Amino acid sequence: MSRSIIRVQSSEGTKRFELLPNDSLNSFYEKVYTQFKVDRSNQEEWKLFSDRNKQSVIPDNSLTRATEILSHGDIIFFFETEQNQNREQFQGEEDEIDIELAKQDGLISRDRDPQLCHHGPSGKCIHCVPVEPYDIEYLKKINPSIKYVSFHAYLKKLQGGPDKAKYCNLENLNCKIKSGCKEHPVWPKGICNKCQPPTIYLNRQNYRHVDNVMFENGKIVERFLNYWRKSGHQRVGFLFGRYEAYDGVPLGIKAVVSAIYEPPQKTDESCVEIDLNDPNEEKVFSIAKILGLKCVGWIFTDLIRDDTGKGVVKHYRGSANTFFLSADECIMAGYFQNKFKNYTRFSMDGYFGSKFVTVVVTGDEQNQIHFEGYQVSNQCTALVRDNCIIPTYDVPQLAYIRESTSEQYVPDVYFREKDKYNNEVTRIARPLPVEYLIVDLPAAFAKDSIYSFNEDSPLIKEFFPVENRQEINEIQDFNSLKNYMKQFPTYRFLDAMSDFHLLVFLATNQTVNLDKVIVKLVEAVKSKNGQDALEWSKTSEWSTIEHFLVDGSKI
Repeated sequence: MSRSIIRVQSSEGTKRFELLPNDSLNSFYEKVYTQFKVDRSNQEEWKLFSDRNKQSVIPDNSLTRATEILSHGDIIFFFETEQNQNREQFQGEEDEIDIELAKQDGLISRDRDPQLCHHGPSGKCIHCVPVEPYDIEYLKKINPSIKYVSFHAYLKKLQGGPDKAKYCNLENLNCKIKSGCKEHPVWPKGICNKCQPPTIYLNRQNYRHVDNVMFENGKIVERFLNYWRKSGHQRVGFLFGRYEAYDGVPLGIKAVVSAIYEPPQKTDESCVEIDLNDPNEEKVFSIAKILGLKCVGWIFTDLIRDDTGKGVVKHYRGSANTFFLSADECIMAGYFQNKFKNYTRFSMDGYFGSKFVTVVVTGDEQNQIHFEGYQVSNQCTALVRDNCIIPTYDVPQLAYIRESTSEQYVPDVYFREKDKYNNEVTRIARPLPVEYLIVDLPAAFAKDSIYSFNEDSPLIKEFFPVENRQEINEIQDFNSLKNYMKQFPTYRFLDAMSDFHLLVFLATNQTVNLDKVIVKLVEAVKSKNGQDALEWSKTSEWSTIEHFLVDGSKI
């Protein structure tokens, strides 16, 4: 059986592929996608071309043998199609909170100073005139001081001046060689100033896209922490909630958390391995969307029991003498922030940054369980997206910038710090302190508890099990549903259904397909309409489930 070798050139370099006689064009495309590590969600954007000028497209066809078009020794080209390079600007919409805050001026009002102001109560002077929301010097002086300006205050700063944002453009950092340069061979045989990414100087980001994380009530987190309490293993969850205005910072935004979804994962006492290909992700996000919720962040535990008697858990991170986020955690946060983009009209790409937050559950200085909120900077997300940054082996607070290879060009990355003589010096980011990549934000609970679901119901003695907890014998099946439903009289059906984990179970169970009817139930839970929920309980699908409840069957 004869085999052919095909060379494929792209902005990432040249790779050789073995082509078998029976390979279809579609299977050859799959080989190329795999070798060039093209994300599955972006595969439609990339095409193979017979020429460097992108005039002749090689079709992605499962019915055509690749050998009918390609021959041994051919050189073809793999490019992102120009039609789709800015596809994301047409995807997604600006969040409602962004539209609302864009209409506000954000000016910080100041009271009349009895010592410095010599005018009447209706006048204004330099000592009491309103201050712009991005005046960082003023924000540092107030009590409590504000470390970062909000993203919308940052936008107001860019929009200042006589042009009034006419030339305001938020540009996403690119760390890859620009594709399609015709003046030289592809990397590693050639590179020029037109296609070479710029040298990167890391700066601490002075604004943040989200200014506060607020959990609606403590029971949301208690259910999440029960896994660690029962097993001693660490745990990861995704935060579902909404974005609201935050009055602690001018033009601020807070992420309000209503529920925590726990994806499939392998856990032990020191680490967690998440399955990023969750088969139920689409249905979980669909249920959340109907409820008016979106994925606003992720949460993970880093807890070790304290056996010394000083407190509940050990304190070994979250201070200047330890570390805040490890390099692994920064890279994971960057991955998620790239996935959940912040759409805005002020970027040519249609997006800039992310509102996705990271919450760490760890021990504080009093050895009590404590919550810390973070985001990574936009520079970090770009380095993660373009595969330029990796963790170090044994020092959690240090990352490392890859070196260029024949397959990938990596731009030089530098950061500035003070040496032992207090002189500011520039160093190459090998290694790199991750503190240059982190933006911190407070995480706390609502002063007056809010309940989007049934955590406050006096009828509940035992909650419905949380998903993917088979390791600690918490199993979602019809037997656990039967025991859960026994706590509620028939007329309190809405209360029973007002559980995010139960709704996820009903939507994803493989025994009774509820795809056609579950929307009405979720809408009833969202609007807290008991009558609609009772009407839904009369459907044939729920009657089928009740039959299983009588038998106590497992799925």
